[in-house]
Amino acid sequence: MEQEKIRNIAIIAHVDHGKTSLVNELLKQGGVFRENQEVLDRVMDSNDLEREKGITILAKNAAIHYKDYKINVIDTPGHADFGGEVERALKMVDGVLLVVDAFEGPMPQTRFVLEKALALNLKVIVVINKIDRPDTRILEVEDEVLELLFDLNANEEQLNSPIIYASARLGVASKNRDEKGSNMVPLFEEIINHITPPSGDRQKPLQMIVSNTEHNDFLGKLAVGKIENGKIEVGQTVAVTNFYHQDDVKKLRVQQLFCFDGMKKTEVKEASAGDIVCVAGLMDIMIGDTICDPENVEALEFVKISEPSVEMTFMVNDSPFAGTEGKFVTSRHLRDRLYKETVKDLSLRVEDTQSTDAFAVRGRGEMHLAILIENMRREGFEFQVSMPKVLIKYDENGKKMEPIDRLTVDVPEDCVGSVMSKLGARKAELVSMKQQGSRTRLEFLIPSRGLFGYKSELLTDTRGEGIMSSVFEKYDYFKGDIERRNCGALVAHEKGECVAFGLANAQERGTLFVTTGDKVYGGMIVGENPKGNDLVINVCKRKQLTNMRSAAADDAIRLTPAKQMSLEKCIEFLNDDELLEVTPKSIRLRKIILDHDKRQITKYREKLNNQN
Repeated sequence: MEQEKIRNIAIIAHVDHGKTSLVNELLKQGGVFRENQEVLDRVMDSNDLEREKGITILAKNAAIHYKDYKINVIDTPGHADFGGEVERALKMVDGVLLVVDAFEGPMPQTRFVLEKALALNLKVIVVINKIDRPDTRILEVEDEVLELLFDLNANEEQLNSPIIYASARLGVASKNRDEKGSNMVPLFEEIINHITPPSGDRQKPLQMIVSNTEHNDFLGKLAVGKIENGKIEVGQTVAVTNFYHQDDVKKLRVQQLFCFDGMKKTEVKEASAGDIVCVAGLMDIMIGDTICDPENVEALEFVKISEPSVEMTFMVNDSPFAGTEGKFVTSRHLRDRLYKETVKDLSLRVEDTQSTDAFAVRGRGEMHLAILIENMRREGFEFQVSMPKVLIKYDENGKKMEPIDRLTVDVPEDCVGSVMSKLGARKAELVSMKQQGSRTRLEFLIPSRGLFGYKSELLTDTRGEGIMSSVFEKYDYFKGDIERRNCGALVAHEKGECVAFGLANAQERGTLFVTTGDKVYGGMIVGENPKGNDLVINVCKRKQLTNMRSAAADDAIRLTPAKQMSLEKCIEFLNDDELLEVTPKSIRLRKIILDHDKRQITKYREKLNNQN
């Protein structure tokens, strides 16, 4: 296709502002699906985990044909923890659709992704989505977007970015805020008119930067990226190098070549500058590498991915139930899988530790690492993880510095006091406070570690109506100690099976995580104690039956339903003397030292050391 007829765009936004729904409508109205074809909601969220959680985790490519133009679209994640996916996707495009909720307005992730797009000097089209909501604030949201562009030092052209008013749910868009529109044509037209064609030169030697990799069972590794200059053909010998290691040059042969067409890949014989393609046959290629002409080896600089801020230790499972439920249980399996993940997830870091059975894994946040843990357990891995900790840095004078997040909380008006009180105890500083109808938006700067375990507290304090989101802001000086959690743990006394009699006695001590028939072991956490200290209980205790007792003499045992602990809730609950045991079938919380007497001796020694 002629270069002038190609448009490469990424859709960026805060989580839940409607990016994937908008892509759905663009695909439908762009003729990608048959008229009678049944189309799932959020068709781009093809991963099982994405559909279950209702979020986009991986950036994905699609292509839409409108009139005689080809629009390559990249749907990006909205959650801050997957910002690395957004950063590398922006390297492939010439413009972005910035989707903003017509009620919520710009949120922390909106600021983060827009800042990256402006830094790359990309064209921007603002899409104010969900205009069919009854509580829209369109004029205020327009002002907030303009204010955000000013804050991020946008140039004059970016400040005058066109605005489209859309409802992805209804499949309509309009250039006039007072008109609803009847289809997505106004948005298609704005993309064609405002976003510039790719700027590469097809006559120059080949240069293509690899922004993503995929795996195919038949073809092996596929390199995905935009051709910056020149053209690429099937059977061509190419050189692969990296901007930071330009001495290392590999010569490989292109076996197959694919372009995106709708949601599918179509095999082609050649492609030219401006096209986004998949290349097969380059097995040793990595994200960030440059594919170029062997006669003119010149590497392109890849976008710098933001550094991780949270660390967890992944280790081999050594609990009494180790090896009973998992398929991959050894340190070799664990190490290979973690290092394999770093190849496709550039914002993840893995390091060996002094122990051969433990590995330090660093990511962008709790959600980032929780998704990795969930994917691994679904693949059959069995392992343990420690409590998440923030990565500490030191300045030139040796002063301790920690990551600070920008936190935005939307709460009902009558809950503001309790939220501010809880966040104040977590060393949060209030930056702004705005009234939006019956709700209040609070913006804080808070240490990243102050957010660990707070989400469940917020939902409790706001009766389930609170909404929070955060994004990394900067490193600042250490803010002091923050209490990790205000409750203790109920710890199982012995190995066995939970029975109703033992649970009935135990539930008087606090909230249980286990129910009748669950298998436990000594040192395993089976509940939480609201009084704050750890308590050893016996949930396997059976009623001693004698011939002096009759069944009618005892009251029927009534058990309170156990609290369901998801993976995210377990990670939030963890304390520094605890581990989370993860297997394909179970998730168990446990103490690092299982024996109660040894645990008490260790605590006593630590107390003496602190006093000295």
